Amino acid sequence: MHSFQILSVALDGHGGRVFAGCLDNTIRVYDLRGGDAESDVYEGHTDSVTGLSISASGATLLSNAMDHTVRVWDIQPFVHGGKRLVAALRGATHNFEKNLLRVCWSADEQFCSAGSADRYVCVWSMEEVLREKGVGAGTSPLLYRLPGHSGSVNDVCFHPTEPVIASASSDRTVFMGELS
Repeated sequence: MHSFQILSVALDGHGGRVFAGCLDNTIRVYDLRGGDAESDVYEGHTDSVTGLSISASGATLLSNAMDHTVRVWDIQPFVHGGKRLVAALRGATHNFEKNLLRVCWSADEQFCSAGSADRYVCVWSMEEVLREKGVGAGTSPLLYRLPGHSGSVNDVCFHPTEPVIASASSDRTVFMGELS
């Protein structure tokens, strides 16, 4: 059992590991093959982790936190140089409402997206992220900042085969938009 609240969860494609986004700013990894033992802790966020999403390939994890960053983590069993943090992206904000804002991958892993408290949907190109290695950068390779909602964007989801993204908001609406 963990000593802080768990705000988000993701299960890897093989069902062997559970990733838990926690109130203590960490991501805790539990290996189900060895019982429920905590096997790793990812540190880097400076506020509560509100959203997690594992890529279709199972190689990377997205996390959204109240520190106004979306982070990309390498979750493969063996990481070159031991560095799990791939990039820290800026653009998705949290505010006084403290909503649990979510993140997601596109099925082809070319894009990632996050909801934002400033009423926008944020979309990043992973090609640009990897090219610029956005760790600690003041600016991010934000590809789209999609408007339309009048409240916090709490969740986002890519269509599995089409260039379409859906977003859900505190304004009680769901929008769908096509990415060009």
